[in-house]
Amino acid sequence: MLRIGLTGGMGAGKSTVARILADLGAVIIDSDLIAREVVAPGTEGLAALVAAFGAEILAADGSLDRPALAAKAFADDESRATLNSITHPLVGKRTAELISAAAPDAIVVQDIPLLVENGLAPLMNLVVVVDVDAETRLRRLVEFRGIAEADARARIAAQATDEQRRAVADVLLDNSGAPAAIEDEVRRLWQDRLVPFERNLRAGTPARKKDIRLVPANPDWAVQAQRLIARLWVACGAAASRIDHIGSTAVPELPAKDVLDLQITVADLAAADGLRDALGAAGFPVRPEITEDCPRPTAQDPAGTDVTLWTKRYHQNADPGRLANVHVRVAGTPGQEYALLFRDWLRADADARAEYLEVKRAAKAKATGLTGEAATIAYLDVKEPWFAAAYPRMQAWRDR
Repeated sequence: MLRIGLTGGMGAGKSTVARILADLGAVIIDSDLIAREVVAPGTEGLAALVAAFGAEILAADGSLDRPALAAKAFADDESRATLNSITHPLVGKRTAELISAAAPDAIVVQDIPLLVENGLAPLMNLVVVVDVDAETRLRRLVEFRGIAEADARARIAAQATDEQRRAVADVLLDNSGAPAAIEDEVRRLWQDRLVPFERNLRAGTPARKKDIRLVPANPDWAVQAQRLIARLWVACGAAASRIDHIGSTAVPELPAKDVLDLQITVADLAAADGLRDALGAAGFPVRPEITEDCPRPTAQDPAGTDVTLWTKRYHQNADPGRLANVHVRVAGTPGQEYALLFRDWLRADADARAEYLEVKRAAKAKATGLTGEAATIAYLDVKEPWFAAAYPRMQAWRDR
């Protein structure tokens, strides 16, 4: 099951996107509808609200008078906290029931207006943000929904900013144009990314790159890495002591393959193995056939040739739209320390960056025309000797 978080500012057209996804076969879970459902007449939620705020919050027909509730619940922080303590658990419980009822191969889209505000992005396999600038949304609310401009501005101001939403967005859907444009964009997203992502996730198969290609440094790599790291923290919990962005994409201004490398540090390999299912469910299936670090510069390794010190567990992202490698290594082992030292050395030493870039270009040239594992082997055949020779230089830099 693939869980997609769908959000957007008021007036962005999130409901339109949800409708298109539903037509394509997604299971839509609308948090606004659930929030109304759990306080409908006869529910425990409504009874709890009456007990907390009084019968004055009821309309003549026994339903919830929302303006009356708002006048009391938003009067102060304590009242707001009381409201949230009643409604949030009920919404969460009903949401969990609906998710559990979905088929194992479902693409579940959780339509959550306050996804950013409530910090829910890391719980999703992917976050889709319907993106429209605030002034356009304001005009739509006034012209098409009949909301007074002052009220519309107040509601927009109470929500997350456009920048905050974009920071958590794996996918930005621009809905500032004609209606047909957003439908075409959503259909492409469904076909090219969501369906393959769900299939990979269900099969425990990582998304694979077709060939090895260096691209210019992308300043957004760091932001993308942080989004994945937030998901990894949810999956790992206390089993991880740190999670880092490593590799070439963690070095500003360095061209690289468009594949993020992330490192999870754990206490021992038993802890690494214990994370297998949780990481898989989060969208990062294991590659059990890859257990040893490469490169492994044992000639300079004071621990000798004990390969267990370079052993890791290796996962990859199942999302074809954001390739990523996840290395799970034991704290204090040469492999774990090497990854961090190598990154920091390249960040600090411009000459080393330039030298490494030439090595990468030579490796890429050797892999040209090859695909799959053959390309990877050819690529690494060029890089491994340089890694081994660079190890003492990195150590000397560290010691200085």
